[in-house]
Amino acid sequence: MRKALVIGINDYKGEDKNQDVSLEGCVNDAISIASILEKNGDGSPNFDVKLITNPPNTTDIPTIRWLIEDLFEAPNDVALLYYAGHGLLKSTGGYIVTSDFRQYNEGISMQEILELATNSEARSKIIILDCCHSGSFAASNLGNSRVSNLCDELTVITASRNIESAAELDDGHGVFTSLLINALQGGAADIRGHITAGSIYAYIDSALGAWAQRPIFKTNVSRFVSIRSINPKVPLEKLRQIPRYFPKPENEFKLDPSYEPTSEKAIGFKCAIFKDLQDFESEGLVKPVDEEHMYYAAMNSKSCKLTALGYHYWRLVKQNKL
Repeated sequence: MRKALVIGINDYKGEDKNQDVSLEGCVNDAISIASILEKNGDGSPNFDVKLITNPPNTTDIPTIRWLIEDLFEAPNDVALLYYAGHGLLKSTGGYIVTSDFRQYNEGISMQEILELATNSEARSKIIILDCCHSGSFAASNLGNSRVSNLCDELTVITASRNIESAAELDDGHGVFTSLLINALQGGAADIRGHITAGSIYAYIDSALGAWAQRPIFKTNVSRFVSIRSINPKVPLEKLRQIPRYFPKPENEFKLDPSYEPTSEKAIGFKCAIFKDLQDFESEGLVKPVDEEHMYYAAMNSKSCKLTALGYHYWRLVKQNKL
Protein backbone atom coordinates (compact mmCIF):
# COMPACT_ATOMS: atom_id res chain seq x y z
CA MET A 1 0.00 0.00 0.00
CA ARG A 2 1.54 3.26 -1.22
CA LYS A 3 -0.44 6.39 -0.44
CA ALA A 4 0.28 9.95 -1.63
CA LEU A 5 -1.40 13.24 -0.80
CA VAL A 6 -0.58 15.94 -3.37
CA ILE A 7 -1.64 19.51 -2.58
CA GLY A 8 -1.34 22.57 -4.83
CA ILE A 9 -2.73 25.99 -3.84
CA ASN A 10 -2.72 29.04 -6.12
CA ASP A 11 -5.58 31.14 -4.75
CA TYR A 12 -4.79 33.25 -1.68
CA LYS A 13 -7.13 36.13 -0.93
CA GLY A 14 -6.76 36.65 2.81
CA GLU A 15 -9.26 38.33 5.09
CA ASP A 16 -8.93 41.56 3.11
CA LYS A 17 -10.55 40.66 -0.24
CA ASN A 18 -8.31 43.21 -1.95
CA GLN A 19 -5.24 41.44 -0.59
CA ASP A 20 -4.46 39.03 -3.43
CA VAL A 21 -1.19 37.15 -2.95
CA SER A 22 -2.10 34.31 -5.32
CA LEU A 23 0.48 32.15 -7.05
CA GLU A 24 0.48 30.81 -10.60
CA GLY A 25 2.31 27.50 -10.80
CA CYS A 26 1.34 25.47 -7.74
CA VAL A 27 -1.77 23.81 -9.16
CA ASN A 28 0.12 22.89 -12.34
CA ASP A 29 2.91 21.49 -10.18
CA ALA A 30 0.53 19.38 -8.12
CA ILE A 31 -1.33 18.03 -11.16
CA SER A 32 1.94 17.03 -12.83
CA ILE A 33 3.34 15.36 -9.70
CA ALA A 34 0.10 13.45 -9.07
CA SER A 35 0.04 12.18 -12.64
CA ILE A 36 3.65 10.98 -12.49
CA LEU A 37 3.33 9.31 -9.09
CA GLU A 38 0.26 7.29 -10.05
CA LYS A 39 2.12 5.05 -12.53
CA ASN A 40 5.60 3.65 -12.97
CA GLY A 41 7.37 4.02 -16.28
CA ASP A 42 6.02 0.69 -17.53
CA GLY A 43 2.43 1.68 -16.73
CA SER A 44 2.14 -0.43 -13.58
CA PRO A 45 0.35 1.15 -10.58
CA ASN A 46 2.52 3.04 -8.12
CA PHE A 47 0.90 5.40 -5.58
CA ASP A 48 -2.79 5.69 -4.75
CA VAL A 49 -2.88 9.48 -5.12
CA LYS A 50 -5.32 12.01 -3.68
CA LEU A 51 -4.93 15.32 -5.52
CA ILE A 52 -6.16 18.51 -3.84
CA THR A 53 -6.06 21.84 -5.69
CA ASN A 54 -8.08 25.01 -5.72
CA PRO A 55 -10.37 25.23 -7.50
CA PRO A 56 -12.31 22.93 -7.30
CA ASN A 57 -11.26 21.55 -3.90
CA THR A 58 -11.52 23.18 -0.52
CA THR A 59 -8.07 24.12 0.72
CA ASP A 60 -8.82 25.62 4.10
CA ILE A 61 -7.15 24.75 7.40
CA PRO A 62 -9.65 22.11 8.60
CA THR A 63 -9.68 20.25 5.27
CA ILE A 64 -5.91 20.21 4.76
CA ARG A 65 -5.27 19.21 8.38
CA TRP A 66 -7.77 16.32 8.10
CA LEU A 67 -6.21 15.12 4.84
CA ILE A 68 -2.69 15.13 6.29
CA GLU A 69 -3.90 13.27 9.38
CA ASP A 70 -5.64 10.72 7.16
CA LEU A 71 -2.47 10.26 5.09
CA PHE A 72 -0.29 9.39 8.05
CA GLU A 73 -2.69 7.44 10.26
CA ALA A 74 -2.81 4.21 8.23
CA PRO A 75 -0.03 1.56 8.35
CA ASN A 76 0.89 1.92 4.67
CA ASP A 77 4.18 0.83 3.15
CA VAL A 78 4.87 4.42 2.04
CA ALA A 79 3.07 7.66 2.94
CA LEU A 80 4.11 10.60 0.74
CA LEU A 81 3.08 14.24 1.18
CA TYR A 82 3.74 16.81 -1.55
CA TYR A 83 2.79 20.45 -1.04
CA ALA A 84 3.14 23.43 -3.37
CA GLY A 85 1.95 26.81 -2.18
CA HIS A 86 2.93 29.64 0.11
CA GLY A 87 5.21 29.00 3.05
CA LEU A 88 5.64 31.23 6.08
CA LEU A 89 8.33 31.52 8.73
CA LYS A 90 7.40 32.99 12.12
CA SER A 91 9.04 33.07 15.52
CA THR A 92 7.01 29.93 16.30
CA GLY A 93 8.36 28.04 13.27
CA GLY A 94 7.41 27.32 9.68
CA TYR A 95 3.89 27.00 8.26
CA ILE A 96 2.27 25.81 5.05
CA VAL A 97 -0.26 28.50 4.23
CA THR A 98 -3.86 27.56 3.43
CA SER A 99 -6.21 29.53 1.18
CA ASP A 100 -8.24 30.81 4.17
CA PHE A 101 -5.21 32.33 5.90
CA ARG A 102 -5.75 35.00 8.51
CA GLN A 103 -3.31 36.91 10.67
CA TYR A 104 -2.22 34.67 13.56
CA ASN A 105 -3.92 31.72 11.87
CA GLU A 106 -2.09 31.43 8.58
CA GLY A 107 -2.16 27.69 8.06
CA ILE A 108 -0.75 24.46 9.44
CA SER A 109 2.54 24.42 11.28
CA MET A 110 5.36 22.28 9.95
CA GLN A 111 5.90 21.11 13.51
CA GLU A 112 2.36 19.70 13.56
CA ILE A 113 2.98 17.88 10.27
CA LEU A 114 6.23 16.50 11.70
CA GLU A 115 4.38 15.20 14.76
CA LEU A 116 1.79 13.47 12.57
CA ALA A 117 4.57 11.83 10.55
CA THR A 118 6.42 10.87 13.72
CA ASN A 119 3.36 9.12 15.13
CA SER A 120 2.49 7.47 11.82
CA GLU A 121 2.40 3.69 11.47
CA ALA A 122 3.52 3.96 7.84
CA ARG A 123 6.70 2.03 7.20
CA SER A 124 8.28 4.90 5.23
CA LYS A 125 7.35 8.58 5.28
CA ILE A 126 8.37 11.07 2.58
CA ILE A 127 7.59 14.79 2.70
CA ILE A 128 8.31 17.09 -0.26
CA LEU A 129 7.65 20.81 0.18
CA ASP A 130 7.82 23.38 -2.62
CA CYS A 131 7.25 26.59 -0.70
CA CYS A 132 9.17 29.49 0.74
CA HIS A 133 11.09 28.84 3.98
CA SER A 134 10.42 25.10 3.67
CA GLY A 135 13.91 24.30 4.95
CA SER A 136 12.65 25.12 8.43
CA PHE A 137 10.72 21.81 8.43
CA ALA A 138 11.90 19.44 11.17
CA ALA A 139 14.21 22.00 12.75
CA SER A 140 15.20 21.17 16.30
CA ASN A 141 12.74 22.04 19.02
CA LEU A 142 15.66 23.77 20.69
CA GLY A 143 15.51 26.44 18.01
CA ASN A 144 18.73 25.48 16.27
CA SER A 145 17.89 25.47 12.54
CA ARG A 146 21.09 23.52 11.81
CA VAL A 147 19.87 20.52 13.79
CA SER A 148 17.14 18.28 12.38
CA ASN A 149 14.57 16.44 14.46
CA LEU A 150 13.45 13.42 12.42
CA CYS A 151 11.78 10.19 13.42
CA ASP A 152 12.86 6.84 12.03
CA GLU A 153 12.17 6.20 8.33
CA LEU A 154 11.30 9.82 7.54
CA THR A 155 12.78 11.71 4.58
CA VAL A 156 12.21 15.39 3.82
CA ILE A 157 13.09 17.27 0.62
CA THR A 158 12.41 21.00 0.53
CA ALA A 159 12.63 23.58 -2.23
CA SER A 160 14.67 26.09 -0.26
CA ARG A 161 16.42 26.86 2.97
CA ASN A 162 14.53 28.32 5.91
CA ILE A 163 15.62 31.86 4.98
CA GLU A 164 14.85 31.58 1.25
CA SER A 165 11.94 32.01 -1.11
CA ALA A 166 10.94 29.36 -3.65
CA ALA A 167 10.82 30.81 -7.17
CA GLU A 168 8.36 30.16 -9.99
CA LEU A 169 9.25 29.86 -13.67
CA ASP A 170 7.49 31.50 -16.59
CA ASP A 171 6.26 28.12 -17.87
CA GLY A 172 3.74 27.68 -15.06
CA HIS A 173 5.88 25.52 -12.77
CA GLY A 174 8.04 26.17 -9.73
CA VAL A 175 11.81 26.00 -10.17
CA PHE A 176 12.07 23.15 -7.68
CA THR A 177 9.12 21.11 -8.95
CA SER A 178 10.21 21.51 -12.57
CA LEU A 179 13.41 19.69 -11.63
CA LEU A 180 11.48 17.23 -9.46
CA ILE A 181 9.31 16.30 -12.44
CA ASN A 182 12.39 15.70 -14.59
CA ALA A 183 13.90 13.56 -11.84
CA LEU A 184 10.76 11.43 -11.49
CA GLN A 185 10.49 10.99 -15.25
CA GLY A 186 13.86 9.27 -15.24
CA GLY A 187 16.57 11.86 -14.70
CA ALA A 188 17.25 10.50 -11.20
CA ALA A 189 16.93 6.80 -12.06
CA ASP A 190 19.74 4.35 -11.42
CA ILE A 191 20.72 1.67 -13.94
CA ARG A 192 17.91 -0.59 -12.70
CA GLY A 193 15.36 2.20 -13.16
CA HIS A 194 14.80 2.93 -9.47
CA ILE A 195 14.23 6.53 -8.33
CA THR A 196 14.71 7.27 -4.63
CA ALA A 197 14.57 10.37 -2.47
CA GLY A 198 18.35 10.40 -2.36
CA SER A 199 18.75 10.27 -6.13
CA ILE A 200 16.05 12.95 -6.56
CA TYR A 201 17.88 15.32 -4.24
CA ALA A 202 21.22 14.64 -5.95
CA TYR A 203 19.63 15.42 -9.33
CA ILE A 204 18.02 18.69 -8.13
CA ASP A 205 21.08 19.75 -6.15
CA SER A 206 23.37 19.37 -9.17
CA ALA A 207 21.03 21.48 -11.35
CA LEU A 208 20.87 24.50 -9.02
CA GLY A 209 23.89 26.78 -8.78
CA ALA A 210 25.43 28.29 -5.69
CA TRP A 211 23.47 31.54 -6.12
CA ALA A 212 20.12 29.86 -6.74
CA GLN A 213 17.66 28.73 -4.09
CA ARG A 214 19.17 25.77 -2.30
CA PRO A 215 17.11 22.61 -1.77
CA ILE A 216 17.40 20.86 1.58
CA PHE A 217 17.55 17.11 2.19
CA LYS A 218 16.94 15.61 5.63
CA THR A 219 16.60 11.91 6.32
CA ASN A 220 16.68 9.31 9.06
CA VAL A 221 16.23 6.01 7.25
CA SER A 222 17.71 2.53 7.29
CA ARG A 223 16.95 2.08 3.58
CA PHE A 224 15.88 4.14 0.59
CA VAL A 225 12.57 3.09 -0.91
CA SER A 226 11.84 3.49 -4.59
CA ILE A 227 9.48 6.42 -5.14
CA ARG A 228 9.02 5.51 -8.79
CA SER A 229 10.52 3.08 -11.30
CA ILE A 230 11.14 3.38 -15.01
CA ASN A 231 12.33 0.79 -17.50
CA PRO A 232 15.94 -0.12 -16.66
CA LYS A 233 18.67 1.55 -18.69
CA VAL A 234 20.18 -1.91 -19.11
CA PRO A 235 17.70 -4.84 -19.02
CA LEU A 236 18.01 -6.81 -15.79
CA GLU A 237 18.53 -10.08 -17.66
CA LYS A 238 21.54 -8.46 -19.32
CA LEU A 239 22.91 -7.09 -16.04
CA ARG A 240 22.74 -10.60 -14.61
CA GLN A 241 25.27 -11.67 -17.26
CA ILE A 242 28.07 -9.60 -15.70
CA PRO A 243 29.56 -12.53 -13.69
CA ARG A 244 29.44 -14.65 -16.84
CA TYR A 245 31.81 -12.24 -18.57
CA PHE A 246 33.81 -11.48 -15.40
CA PRO A 247 33.86 -14.64 -13.21
CA LYS A 248 35.94 -12.69 -10.70
CA PRO A 249 35.61 -8.92 -10.36
CA GLU A 250 39.31 -8.39 -11.04
CA ASN A 251 39.18 -10.39 -14.29
CA GLU A 252 39.68 -8.70 -17.64
CA PHE A 253 37.68 -9.77 -20.67
CA LYS A 254 40.04 -10.35 -23.58
CA LEU A 255 38.92 -8.84 -26.88
CA ASP A 256 40.02 -9.20 -30.50
CA PRO A 257 38.74 -8.07 -33.94
CA SER A 258 36.25 -10.95 -34.11
CA TYR A 259 34.12 -9.10 -31.51
CA GLU A 260 33.74 -5.93 -33.59
CA PRO A 261 30.79 -6.14 -36.05
CA THR A 262 32.50 -3.95 -38.66
CA SER A 263 35.60 -6.15 -38.75
CA GLU A 264 36.15 -8.65 -41.55
CA LYS A 265 36.86 -11.21 -38.83
CA ALA A 266 33.54 -10.61 -37.01
CA ILE A 267 31.85 -13.67 -35.51
CA GLY A 268 28.12 -13.45 -34.72
CA PHE A 269 27.97 -14.71 -31.13
CA LYS A 270 31.06 -12.68 -30.22
CA CYS A 271 29.47 -9.54 -31.66
CA ALA A 272 26.44 -10.15 -29.42
CA ILE A 273 28.73 -10.37 -26.39
CA PHE A 274 30.50 -7.19 -27.49
CA LYS A 275 27.14 -5.39 -27.69
CA ASP A 276 26.48 -6.33 -24.06
CA LEU A 277 29.91 -5.05 -23.05
CA GLN A 278 29.34 -1.81 -24.95
CA ASP A 279 26.00 -1.34 -23.17
CA PHE A 280 27.80 -1.86 -19.86
CA GLU A 281 30.42 0.67 -20.86
CA SER A 282 27.78 3.28 -21.78
CA GLU A 283 26.47 3.13 -18.19
CA GLY A 284 29.89 3.22 -16.57
CA LEU A 285 30.04 -0.46 -15.59
CA VAL A 286 32.91 -1.47 -17.87
CA LYS A 287 35.87 0.38 -19.38
CA PRO A 288 38.47 -0.55 -22.01
CA VAL A 289 42.02 -1.24 -20.88
CA ASP A 290 44.74 0.93 -22.44
CA GLU A 291 42.37 2.27 -25.08
CA GLU A 292 39.96 5.19 -25.15
CA HIS A 293 37.08 3.33 -26.81
CA MET A 294 35.80 -0.23 -26.84
CA TYR A 295 36.12 -0.30 -30.64
CA TYR A 296 39.87 0.16 -30.47
CA ALA A 297 40.15 -2.30 -27.57
CA ALA A 298 38.64 -4.95 -29.87
CA MET A 299 40.49 -4.00 -33.03
CA ASN A 300 43.83 -3.86 -31.18
CA SER A 301 43.20 -7.08 -29.22
CA LYS A 302 43.15 -5.37 -25.83
CA SER A 303 40.66 -6.07 -23.03
CA CYS A 304 38.02 -4.45 -20.86
CA LYS A 305 37.38 -4.59 -17.12
CA LEU A 306 34.81 -3.69 -14.50
CA THR A 307 34.69 -0.22 -13.00
CA ALA A 308 33.93 0.32 -9.31
CA LEU A 309 30.26 0.72 -10.26
CA GLY A 310 30.48 -2.45 -12.33
CA TYR A 311 31.86 -4.32 -9.34
CA HIS A 312 28.89 -3.07 -7.29
CA TYR A 313 26.43 -4.65 -9.75
CA TRP A 314 28.61 -7.78 -10.06
CA ARG A 315 28.26 -8.18 -6.31
CA LEU A 316 24.49 -7.61 -6.40
CA VAL A 317 24.13 -10.38 -8.97
CA LYS A 318 26.34 -12.78 -7.02
CA GLN A 319 24.31 -12.12 -3.86
CA ASN A 320 21.01 -12.73 -5.69
CA LYS A 321 19.91 -9.14 -5.08
CA LEU A 322 19.32 -8.33 -8.72
